[in-house]
Amino acid sequence: MSAAHNRADPVGLDGVDAVGHDSMVTVLDGGMSTALEQQGIEVGGALWTARLLADEPERIARAHREFFEAGAHVATTATYQASERGFVAAGMEPAEARALIMRGVALAVEVRDECASTRPGLRVAASVGPYGAVLGDGSEYRGRYGVGATQLRDFHAPRLEALAQAGPDLFAVETIPDLDEAVVLAGLLDEFGVPAWFSYSVHGDETCAGQPLADAYAVLAGTRTVIAAGVNCSHEEDVLGAVQAAVAVTGLPAVAYPNHGGVWDSATKTWSQARPLDLALVDAWIDAGARYVGGCCGFGPADIAVLAQRVSDG
Repeated sequence: MSAAHNRADPVGLDGVDAVGHDSMVTVLDGGMSTALEQQGIEVGGALWTARLLADEPERIARAHREFFEAGAHVATTATYQASERGFVAAGMEPAEARALIMRGVALAVEVRDECASTRPGLRVAASVGPYGAVLGDGSEYRGRYGVGATQLRDFHAPRLEALAQAGPDLFAVETIPDLDEAVVLAGLLDEFGVPAWFSYSVHGDETCAGQPLADAYAVLAGTRTVIAAGVNCSHEEDVLGAVQAAVAVTGLPAVAYPNHGGVWDSATKTWSQARPLDLALVDAWIDAGARYVGGCCGFGPADIAVLAQRVSDG
């Protein structure tokens, strides 16, 4: 890691000027499902971690607290799978669904504020997952849903509205597999006006739907609200190329939080063959322009502690 990149940044989330022209690095949290599994919670079903917003919200709060204590600067809400459609399919009323989506933000905000006296500058990112996440059939990793822009907009707009109303510091639009969905989301983000990072899931130099990354990041280049672009929920070997493409095309700082190695089994909904993160790769991502660095599936609080120490040490 170059000398210009050896400071962890607990604050730089106030807009493009605070991040895009600064060499400091913001440490993100890890996988909410991983943190919950480490608490002994069985995570699964169509709602995934969002189920706990109704059943055991204190578990989610504990996970946020553990990630902050590990050195994360950002708590990402347990709303990746949360949508009105998903909650209604689980038997809830639309008003209850909206309240639960907002609760996801409220829980993270409460923990952030609890930690404010000892760790000022912490932030809350409202997670916005792809349309495929609510389908529960693995299509979130493939894209090409077979639905049009109107249906995608009708799915995303109510959840973005609820999340925005709950008052996060920014959106985390993440694991987006498909350029076509990104076009819809980019337009909605500018309508709501909440700062956002935007990350694709990738395979090699393409989105998971098979589109060139240069084309995918070009969708974000003209937005008013996207403050960082990059990659998540992908193999660590694919991160550097995505970071380089994101920075080259958008001119924005990059966000990078891959999976913790291993192979995802969509039938059992489990990871196998996990391996430690190669910290030398993290240095390369930062040197290439990543200013938001964390972990996705398989990253628990202990892993984020190691990552945060690496960023702090330079």
